[in-house]
Parts: sequence; structure tokens; C-alpha cells
Amino acid sequence: MIKVEHLRKTFNEINAVDDATFTTHAGEIFGLLGPNGAGKTTSIGCISSLLTPTAGRILVDGHDVVREGTAARRSIGVVPQELAMYDDLTAIENLEYWGGAQGLRGSELKQRIAKVLELTGLQDRAKEVIKRYSGGMKRRLNFACGLVHKPKILLLDEPTVGVDPQSRVRLLDLIREEAKAGTCVLYTTHYMEEAESLCDRLAIMDHGRLIAQGTLAELRAMMGERDLLRLTGAWDIEAVRKALSQLDGIEIMHVGDGSATVSAPNASSRLPSVFAALASAGADVRGATLTQSSLESLFIKLTGKELRE
Repeated sequence: MIKVEHLRKTFNEINAVDDATFTTHAGEIFGLLGPNGAGKTTSIGCISSLLTPTAGRILVDGHDVVREGTAARRSIGVVPQELAMYDDLTAIENLEYWGGAQGLRGSELKQRIAKVLELTGLQDRAKEVIKRYSGGMKRRLNFACGLVHKPKILLLDEPTVGVDPQSRVRLLDLIREEAKAGTCVLYTTHYMEEAESLCDRLAIMDHGRLIAQGTLAELRAMMGERDLLRLTGAWDIEAVRKALSQLDGIEIMHVGDGSATVSAPNASSRLPSVFAALASAGADVRGATLTQSSLESLFIKLTGKELRE
């Protein structure tokens, strides 16, 4: 449904997206993960034809987004990070506007509006101006606006940011239902637990480049049977890095001011040697957390940072 080939997008000589290639399919939830500034939103902008690629090619439902932009956009529903609605209009009026922009008219438009209001649980507040809505309700309506024309492809850019737990659960259930019905979903998120539970395949992006992609099992296999040890405290960064580098089997993933992350096979048995090395470096360790190999540990290994950074 989406085919991205060697996509590059440059702003003022900075490559926001640098030679990205991936493909997504009908009925699939494809997760695009990356820290802030990785190029996720720029990629969605190019796929939706809001931005023109500097180089490369993007096909959406078989249509080139540059040469056949109008045809490509008919298949796409976009749910952006920023709320794309009018506060002084009711939910129905917002949906009429966005449905009409996608060519829906008359009874077909009314039926789709009724359907998405029911799906998002907003039917009882449909005639109320949305400036009176809670943040979670606005997020649900934002989702409904991208869904009203029944697109084949949904581009979801951080759709659950800042929402209450109940609204988040409803939105995630809606996304699963759309994929189950055959919709292709491209999903970006800052929430690792969402990516692990929701996505069929994932791609990790950093500094504009795709550095890994595959199923969750395939990505986890890249970590091998290694555990992740996070440490907090006060220390000299270079002294700690040097002390840890002398330990066999320990891979340093990050050492910063007050935090460090290392990986190792069977890390629990290595804790005494790790703490001894840190003590020899004059470190004051105040906390330690040990977790098994996960998508998050792979992400930190590949990017050197946590997803929310």
C-alpha cells in the first residue's frame, strides 16, 4: 500500500530524511520509531504529499505522490500530531468539513459521520462546539476526522500524545480494528509499550536514516540474549566509561551525567563486578534497574538514547 524508495528530504542542506526505504501492506500496522528529530514526521509529510521529496520515490496505493498527488491522497487519512480541527465548530461540523474535503456528499457523508462518532464514543456530544471538549475527546475527534472518508491507508503521527488512559485505550482499539478490516496503518509513537503491543512490523529511525526494521521478533533477535542494566548516580563520565570498558562481556550503550546503560548476557550474575568497577572509578551509584532483552534495549543500543529524548 505504501512503497518508499530511497526517500530524501533536505531543509537548508540538512537531511531530515536520508535514503529511507520501506514498504507497508494492507491490514498491517507498521510502526516508525525514533527520537525527536529523527525524521518520522517529515516522512509522513512526504507520504501524504504535504512535502515534496528532495529525492526518491513514494507510491501510495500504486500512485506516485509527486506525479499523481490527487489520486494518492484519495486513499490516505492523516491524523497529525497537532489537532487539525476548528474549536468554534461542533464535532459534526468538523467532520462535515473534512469529509467534504475528501469528496463525500449527502447521505454517504451523514452515514460516515454517524459511524465515526459512534466508533470514537462522541455521539452524545456531537452537536457541541469542541472548544468545550477535554483533551482526550479532541484527540478522538482528530482521529475521526482522519477516518471519516474510510481511507485505505491511515497515517498516524503520535495520535495518543497527552490523552487520558481511557481515551488511549479506545484509540488503540480503533487502530487495531481498522487494521483488522484491511486498512494499512503507518504509526509513529513515543510510547515503546504501544509499539510492542500494537505493531506487526517496526522500523527504527535516527538522524533521518532507517537503521533497523523487521518484526518485533526479528528486532529482538538483533539484541541476542543480552540484558539491559540502567544505572543512576553521580560520577566522572570518562572514569566510569573507562572502568566499564575493562569488563569482559559488558557492552556500553550510554554513559552520561548521572545515568548509564550497559548490556550483557546474564547480567544479574555480573552485578558484583559492575559495582566493583564503578566503585573503583569513584562512582556514587544510587539506583540500578535490570531488564531482559526488549525492543527498548535494541532502540537504545542503536540510537544511544531513549525514545522520548
